[in-house]
Amino acid sequence: VQLQASGGGLVQAGGSLRLSCVASGSIFRVNGMGWYRQGFGKQRELVATITRAGNTNLADSVKGRFTISRDNAKNTVYLQMNTLEPEDTAVYYCNAEIQTRTWRMDNYWGQGTQVTVSS
Repeated sequence: VQLQASGGGLVQAGGSLRLSCVASGSIFRVNGMGWYRQGFGKQRELVATITRAGNTNLADSVKGRFTISRDNAKNTVYLQMNTLEPEDTAVYYCNAEIQTRTWRMDNYWGQGTQVTVSS
């Protein structure tokens, strides 16, 4: 099982980016999914999570600007980021709780995608 994140890049303040993360491998079901970020010299922090049923939770710092969504048929989670600020600059990691076809339940991380917001 692996998570592959994409969509990061360099954008000016006020701009938008859309991150995607696809889970692949011997998957029976993908449960909760989410995005975390880690700025330079900072600890990793939660950005947003979404349950399989679509219930979402967003960090206060991104509410009103970011939206998390998912496509269960594609085992994919998205993070739409609008009105980006320099403070959003970080490596963004996707995370998922996955039940494999061997009935193991584990937590997986993607490789990270860099988001840089210039002022």
